[in-house]
Formats: sequence, structure tokens, C-alpha cells
Amino acid sequence: MTRIVLLLSLSVGLLVQPSEQPRAPRNAAEFDALFQQVSNWGRWGKDDQLGSVNLITAAKRKAALTLPKAGVSVSLAHNPLTERAEDVSSPFEHTMLRGNSMDRYAVSYHGYAHSHIDALCHILYKDQTYNGYARADVNTDKGCTKLGIDNLKQGIVSRGILIDAPRLKGVEFLEPGTPIYAEDVDAWEKKAGVKIAAGDVVLLRTGRWARRAKLGPWNVGQNAAGFHASIAPWLKARGVAILGSDAAEDVVPSRVEGVALPVHTLCITAMGINLLDNQDLEALAETAARLNRWEFLITVAPVPVTGGTGFPVNALATF
Repeated sequence: MTRIVLLLSLSVGLLVQPSEQPRAPRNAAEFDALFQQVSNWGRWGKDDQLGSVNLITAAKRKAALTLPKAGVSVSLAHNPLTERAEDVSSPFEHTMLRGNSMDRYAVSYHGYAHSHIDALCHILYKDQTYNGYARADVNTDKGCTKLGIDNLKQGIVSRGILIDAPRLKGVEFLEPGTPIYAEDVDAWEKKAGVKIAAGDVVLLRTGRWARRAKLGPWNVGQNAAGFHASIAPWLKARGVAILGSDAAEDVVPSRVEGVALPVHTLCITAMGINLLDNQDLEALAETAARLNRWEFLITVAPVPVTGGTGFPVNALATF
């Protein structure tokens, strides 16, 4: 009888899967250690303003320009959201002027609604920006004195790589709160037949916009699929130049106690990686699947507002 009970216990144990174990960084102390581990401060000189964009060399741009074969161009910008909703605290405003022959645009683009790029002065850690500049020396009421979006005036021209996480997992979209880890990206590379390399612009599709279209808006700032903070060493090792997603890159909640947006902070402040937030990757995913090509030429050209913390953008992928 004892032997039978033991065998039954072992069998039941095999059927019951343990809950996912927390991964480092799990708290503020582990996060700080990881920040120091992946930091690029001083890597390109004490006065560097570009961060990981330095990895997009002339050779990288020339190689990227050879990628288009079909001549198909896809916009990554989501149409401006004009209605207030759970994920839209600052709707886009369009006002006609002077007999409707002129107009005015107004948008507070940071957040979870509008497609934009973050400048390197946007996020600070312990009152310092990327490359160790003090808050008081950078962030002023007239804009950023360093690391502003105007540093990208020459534009971004590189190879783009799409990571289609729902396609990898065989679902229409990821549920909010789903984390993406380095092994998921490794699995996607094998499935898609691509290898992320230095100077690439990497885009993560979670299916946020597909889910919104089907189920309606929700508070993305409180619950979103995205990268877990443990992805940072992988991003640095591969030399990712720009990172983007259809939300704000971070899985939310972050799973790092005391740190709300660890991926944002590790990318922008530690590694100097500009972020492309709230990109609409639905048409891109459809085009990539139809062509069976997950790499493409990507171009991003934000308006160079002096001292800007970012800018709305219409990034383009060309196959």
C-alpha cells in the first residue's frame, strides 16, 4: 500500500507544474547591480550624446539599404488617438484655423497612446541621465541641455527586426502582464531564421493593438505584455541600437519590487538605447508573414526639437 501511495504521489507531482519562479532582478538592490553591469557610461566617451546609436555605423546603414527587394513600405505609426479612453489620458488635438485653411496640432505624446521615440534625457536613475550627467545640468524648464532628441537630426537608418511574440506562442495576442524573456527571443530567432546583431533596431509585437480592436481599451500603464528586465544583458551583448514595441517595452507589472519601468531605465539611462513606444506593428507583422521576411530597412526621422525629450514619429519599414 505504501508503495502504491508513493507512486501516486510521484505521478501527481509530475502533473502539477510549479508556478513561475521570480527572476532577477527581483528588487531594487538587484536592479542596481544589473544597472551597473549593463551600463554603457563612458563607452563612447564622456561627452557622448548618441548612446547605442553609435552602433549604427556607415557600413551598417549601407548594408540595411540593400534589404528592400519587394519595394513594399509599411508605416509603424498608430493613427493618432483623439478620444479619451483607459489607455489615452492625453488625446491628440487637431484644431482648424483661419477659415479651415490652416490647422494646429497638440499632443502630449509620452505615455501609452501615441507612437513616439524617447530621447536619452527622458529617463533618469538616481538623479543622473545616461553617461552620468546630473539632473540639474540636463533637465531644465527650457528643455534638455544634453541628450535631447535633436541629437537624432540625421535620422536612423538601419536593419529592423520584428519579434512577433504572439506568432511564436501560437496566439492572436499576448495577454496583459505576459513577460518576454531572452529564451523567447532566442526561440523566435530560430523560428524566423534571423539573428539580431549590432546596430539593429528591434521591435517586439505583443498584439496590443489587435487585442484593443477586439476587446476594447484597457489601462496599459497598469497591465501590459512586454520584456522582463532580465533581457538587458542580452540586449547589450547583441548590440541592439534601438528597441521598440507596440506598448512601452516593459512588462507591467514589472516584477521588480520598487522599480516601475526597469526596461525603460536600463535601456535609456544605463545603455543609452532610444525607445520606440506604442508602435503599430500589426500591418508590419502581416507583411512580414506574407513575405516570410522578418528583417527590413527601417527609417526613423524625428523632428529635431532643441532639447526635446522625444517626438512623435512615423517610422517606416521597407521590404
